[in-house]
Amino acid sequence: MKGFNKILISLSAAKVAEGAEAAICFLGIGGIGMSALARYFNSLGVRVSGYDKTETVLTKQLSAEGINIHYEDTIDLIDPSVQLVVYTPALPKAHQELNFYRQNNYTVVKRSDVLGAITNNSFNICIAGTHGKTTTSTMVAHILRDSGFGCNAFLGGIAVNYNSNFWSSEKNVCVVEADEYDRSFLKLSPDIAVISSMDPDHLDIYGTAENMEQAFIDFAAKVKPGGLLLHKYGLKRNAELVADEFLTYHLYDKNADVYAANIKINNGSYSFDVVVNDMDISVWTLKDVILNMGGEHNIENILAAITVAHHIGIKDEKIISAVADFKGVRRRFEYILKTSKQVYIDDYAHHPEELRALITGAKTMFPGKKCIVVFQPHLFSRTRDLADGFAEVLDLADEVILLPIYPARELPMEGVSSQMILDRMHSEDKIIMSREDLLKHFELTKDLHIEEGFEGTVLITAGAGDIDTLVEPIKQILMTRNEG
Repeated sequence: MKGFNKILISLSAAKVAEGAEAAICFLGIGGIGMSALARYFNSLGVRVSGYDKTETVLTKQLSAEGINIHYEDTIDLIDPSVQLVVYTPALPKAHQELNFYRQNNYTVVKRSDVLGAITNNSFNICIAGTHGKTTTSTMVAHILRDSGFGCNAFLGGIAVNYNSNFWSSEKNVCVVEADEYDRSFLKLSPDIAVISSMDPDHLDIYGTAENMEQAFIDFAAKVKPGGLLLHKYGLKRNAELVADEFLTYHLYDKNADVYAANIKINNGSYSFDVVVNDMDISVWTLKDVILNMGGEHNIENILAAITVAHHIGIKDEKIISAVADFKGVRRRFEYILKTSKQVYIDDYAHHPEELRALITGAKTMFPGKKCIVVFQPHLFSRTRDLADGFAEVLDLADEVILLPIYPARELPMEGVSSQMILDRMHSEDKIIMSREDLLKHFELTKDLHIEEGFEGTVLITAGAGDIDTLVEPIKQILMTRNEG
């Protein structure tokens, strides 16, 4: 870490020692957080290169933007002239390129170190939570951009409005998705912090739910003097979430400082009022807000975003206009198809509570339709720790298809498989399929939207692994069906 800040300042200014070109390498560049930082440096004119395990839609976009990416872990393909190497903790310890850079005295740091240093001297709006943080941070960043307020955005998802997870601004304001994995968010310095949830997750890192909760409490304590802490009403250990100024929000609980009222559903969109009980004025109400995004949990997310926007002085009419123009986040209750009989939604949900919000949101939005969920569990450790929760929530669906566990950074664990979830489910309409068999199943299933006793179907694909690569093939199969 010696000299890291000096190197980062040089790279941020796209200047290094005389005669040298500014260059940086990202190991795990295809990660959503890593790619945002790669885009940041690329926008400054720094020569960016990187490695990732597999080619994805995102890495193809980065390559098209001029970033050199390779997919084989070999020192023959690295850039030896880089001044800084950024890596994701998800890399295996035996990674050849990472070890080469370390053994040859390169400056090697985690993504969280770089993000923390970049935002060290800016006004920071940091959104945390075991779920909800990606959508909420994207909503905040969009409102600031759409309203003309301006911000730099480092997001954990692709904003549909801009087809990116990063953008820059001359305004010295940063909207940052604050990731709890590996305690990364404790390196941030929030002026405004949002905590959407703190349900148990990443127990491979934290060990216990109490340890993870403590990390969120520590994050709240990092809010700068005079700053605002905004968290969901009713969080566990909420009395320990304190700052100089703090507010709570909730979808409908009037005990919260901010809540929604007069919620109405209209063809996949919501209209509602925002009621604030305790801010600079005693009561503030924003009427007739339109959110063109499904899932009641997303009303709660936009409540947090609107509260932040109001707190920093954005005018009501600009907030309403920006929210109405918000097109969502890729893989966050994303409509792939929406007809009168067949709705197809894709979502990143990989935690039981995320799945609960997704499934209940879809069933509320489209009552009378059969709810079919295709779920790919993510990580052996998460499946082992939360199998009961996954089973309980998946029982809310009318039909469930489980894919094998996506291992990501983990090696297999004895006795841990998707069968753990299936065995705990009470529903009888459940099955485990391979990716290949799933596509064959949809090919052979005629008239998917015609289900006896239902007014069509809502198909959901969910998971944080590579299930997203099945979205387009499934969409094409469904589009060949005759709606009737």
